Amino acid sequence: MALMTREEYIESLRKMNLKVYLFGELVENPVDHPIIRPSMNSVAMTYELAQQEEYKDLMTTKSHLTGEVINRFCHIHQSTEDLIKKIKMQRLLGQKTASCFQRCVGMDAFNAIYSTTFEMDKEYGTNYHERFVNYLKFIQENDYTVDGAMTDPKGDRGLSPSQQEDPDLYLRITEVREDGIVVRGAKAHQTGAVNSHEHLIMPTIALKEEDKDYAVSFAVPSDAEGVIMIYGRQSCDTRKLEEGADIDLGNAQFGGHEALVIFNDVFVPNDRVFMCQEAKYAGMLVERFAGYHRQSYACKTGVGDVLIGAAALAADYNGANKASHIKDKLIEMTHLNETLWACAVACSAEGSKTASGNYLIDLLLANVCKQNVTRFPYEISRLAEDIAGGLMVTMPSEKDFKDPEIGKYVEKYLVGKTGTSTENRMRVLRLIENITLGTAAVGYRTESMHGAGSPQAQRIMIARQGNLESKKEMARKIAQLDLSKDN
Repeated sequence: MALMTREEYIESLRKMNLKVYLFGELVENPVDHPIIRPSMNSVAMTYELAQQEEYKDLMTTKSHLTGEVINRFCHIHQSTEDLIKKIKMQRLLGQKTASCFQRCVGMDAFNAIYSTTFEMDKEYGTNYHERFVNYLKFIQENDYTVDGAMTDPKGDRGLSPSQQEDPDLYLRITEVREDGIVVRGAKAHQTGAVNSHEHLIMPTIALKEEDKDYAVSFAVPSDAEGVIMIYGRQSCDTRKLEEGADIDLGNAQFGGHEALVIFNDVFVPNDRVFMCQEAKYAGMLVERFAGYHRQSYACKTGVGDVLIGAAALAADYNGANKASHIKDKLIEMTHLNETLWACAVACSAEGSKTASGNYLIDLLLANVCKQNVTRFPYEISRLAEDIAGGLMVTMPSEKDFKDPEIGKYVEKYLVGKTGTSTENRMRVLRLIENITLGTAAVGYRTESMHGAGSPQAQRIMIARQGNLESKKEMARKIAQLDLSKDN
């Protein structure tokens, strides 16, 4: 089974014994929980589109390991064309769900670990790459969704992992056995963790030798003994618990989620261990994963497309669509969104082959891409809120709208342009609210800031990759500087 259907994916999650906590209670059925289900629907879309002929070129490809057709989310990039198809797939899914579809982190982890283990083996004579290739074949054959997990809680940011008062604030190896390792700690902000079949773990920062116990990469099933997931809150999330909720949700079908994933002395067999105390290679793995994942923020352009469309519809319903300042704001939103897209395309097109054979994006351009993502979605959101008007945040509930006594007043006084539907106007405004302030704002606004590394992380990489000395030398030559005249 190289490609699962939407229905097969959903049923595969039902068979797992996941330990998920939400609002202090163990969730007996995560698949059908009203708060969790919309995020699962977003992942299901990655399976659904892969079955549709018109999208197969983007959503599927041939595995270089098995020769079988697989979902692109399980693929190791074999060319710059693959890198570009990856981001086109991500934009498409953003357009289809207006939310986070949660499989990107696993895909980016696959590619970073693939090349890093190859180079680690070459230096140390280990067999991590072979182990990882076998693991990846297993993922491809089953079409599993994998939670790529990098971010640790970190505790005191001024201290290294081994200096923390509590050594578990960075996930670590507590025991090395003949048959595997035991790990303890947590991974924070884990996108799509509850909807994933597997957790694929990586270190979160470059490490020194004294922190070697934190240099660990491995994979475990999401329902492995000792794994606990605590579901993260989102703005307006309890609206999903309201009976008959629809209009007020803004996006009733789709969503995203994050979780705190706990590892309580979890045993990992050797065949699922891909780094064990090789501190020297932690930095390489982090840098490569971060580069791939910063490229992945092309997905925000797909959500941006939906938000721009919703803002334009709001202007239509408000009767303001012909105003020059509205047209100009929509142009600016489009300009910002396409600038994000241009950076994603550039870092993909300028990718290069690694020693292992897979393709790595241009790291400098990927960091420029993500640096823009920390800013532009906020401005796009601001302009959308400007166009929508204040009613977006003062509008009565859909229960008021549907109430037999007072609904007529909501219908009468919240109408927009002559001949348009009050309900449709409300739906569009709730969609804008959802993306800019509600449950989807986690994935569009704040994740744009902190996901794949906070803004300063990109600036550090831009400084490192920017090659300032070579630029200074270019200027020296053109200005014909005589360095002997400098003190």
